[in-house]
Amino acid sequence: MLTINGHSLTLEQVEAVAVERQAVALDPACLPALLRARAVVEQAMASGEVVYGVNTGFGYLKNRTIPLADIRALQRNLILSHACGVGEPFPQERVRAMILLRANTLIQGHSGVRPVVVETLLACLNAGIHPVVPSRGSVGASGDLAPLSHLVLALLGEGFVDYKGSRWPAAHALAEAGIAPLVLEAKEGLALINGTQPMSALASAVVFGMGQLLDLADIIAAMSIQAALGSSQAFRADLHALRPHPGQVLSAKRLWQAMQASQIVDSHAGCDRVQDAYSFRCSPQVHGASRDTWGHIKQVLEREINAVTDNPLILPESGEIISCGHFHGQPIALAMDFAGIALAELANISERRIERLVNPLLNQGLPAFLTPHEGLNSGLMIAQYTAAALVSENKVLAHPASVDSIPTSASQEDHVSMGTIAANKALSILNHTRQVLAIELLCACQALDLRQPLRPSPAAAAALAAVREQIPFLQEDRYLSPELELASRMLADGSIWNAVKDLLLDDSLIA
Repeated sequence: MLTINGHSLTLEQVEAVAVERQAVALDPACLPALLRARAVVEQAMASGEVVYGVNTGFGYLKNRTIPLADIRALQRNLILSHACGVGEPFPQERVRAMILLRANTLIQGHSGVRPVVVETLLACLNAGIHPVVPSRGSVGASGDLAPLSHLVLALLGEGFVDYKGSRWPAAHALAEAGIAPLVLEAKEGLALINGTQPMSALASAVVFGMGQLLDLADIIAAMSIQAALGSSQAFRADLHALRPHPGQVLSAKRLWQAMQASQIVDSHAGCDRVQDAYSFRCSPQVHGASRDTWGHIKQVLEREINAVTDNPLILPESGEIISCGHFHGQPIALAMDFAGIALAELANISERRIERLVNPLLNQGLPAFLTPHEGLNSGLMIAQYTAAALVSENKVLAHPASVDSIPTSASQEDHVSMGTIAANKALSILNHTRQVLAIELLCACQALDLRQPLRPSPAAAAALAAVREQIPFLQEDRYLSPELELASRMLADGSIWNAVKDLLLDDSLIA
């Protein structure tokens, strides 16, 4: 059971709730803050003061005052009218992360919702009631309005949810789970949808998965370099101390360690090859730059998931309700665009290493396309095509979304972040990059087997053994697509990293 307090949520906890379905509870110490903020809203209502989002219209309609008798209808209409998303739904894991993140920001006591609002969010999360949230329709300010409206719609008993393995009308699922539909009071509809939680939920998956791939890229590169008779000398610590970017230093350390005690490396000591190609020799510089990028975006996201992203904000100490722009998704938009670029580069250099393994003009005596029976068999020829296609698609997706802005709400909202688009793109690039690295892994394993009886380093041998437990040597052509997908899953589920991590000098990440 995870207990949230609004201030200490970690990305690992987000993913545990999203993927492993860990249950969540509200820290009782948050209740006083919730009640103080709610009292400010109630006081504003009682005084007749005109306050945006409490008793006014929204966006361009901010100057339309709403009678007290229509306040509940105002909040309900806000959700109904803003639930305009389209496209395929977000995966249930990302919806779970959205619910968690929205609850975590509301409990900080600056949004003015009653405790029952947060309790209903967490009840649905723990019951496995997952609103159907279309993935397209957010411009990233005022927050992710359309996606969050679909999420809140289900709390009202409207729309549809995924529950117990099938699609249910929300009202029926709530009744089945014994959860009363919410009746929104003043400010609560706006408080539930004004924020960056959908883009942050996607970003959490990006950052978590990118951290995995950075570790894996180093070991996979070390396997490829050994198989292609490359050198480890470019990874010496004394060299990288002269250009001490933290990510580069760590990647160089990983590559160096992953190539030690390799009979393959020792077999060509003193050869006349002066330098390796950039895709081998510059792996620490490329991987390391992406690693440093990861450290930055991780810090941005960790701040965001424990921040207040509502508008207007309630300051209980002074009793003020102030409009500001915390809903604007620019921090996440820029971070996700940066993540997409950094991930695309991991795939770019990986595909070049694949090419050097399968190309008989470059692979130092290995058979063409790594098949023992060239001509009759094509081996891993088309696997490289697949990697090339994914890399090319990544290059299109890496164009930044955050440089675009289209005014909305009659130009009241005249600059928006496109942060959810950036996060969606980054998640696609992550998945493509994982598959490219998986293809490199299979090519490296095939090439290392072809170098027998020479043995690779212990780290490379451990990774090779983990792969061979599920995917055999490619003796002759066979149906490869399922194996490419299986290799990608092995990267995602930790099978490969768990096999090698104890053999590396330092498995801590630099943030």
